[in-house]
Amino acid sequence: MGTIKKDILIGIFISLFATAAGVFLYVEYFSSQGFNESLKMIQVGNLEGKILSLAAIPNLFVFFIFIKKKQDNRAKGVLFATILIALTTLILKFF
Repeated sequence: MGTIKKDILIGIFISLFATAAGVFLYVEYFSSQGFNESLKMIQVGNLEGKILSLAAIPNLFVFFIFIKKKQDNRAKGVLFATILIALTTLILKFF
């Protein structure tokens, strides 16, 4: 696999990890309930899309770090994953 594809995949995985960390931090620290109870409330309230949107905010910081370090292909991976997250959010909103 070429170095360009490898860097893009690294960017995608880092972006997905940052989003997962964002979900965890939001549920753990900004909810007054416990972790499992918060997840149940999100599911019952059909709030998955909203939480996913908020959780994607760390991708902005990751993207700019890669741009500043001149790692453009990794930044492309972050951008690609962020677009996928946005599309997932859109689908969750309407279904």
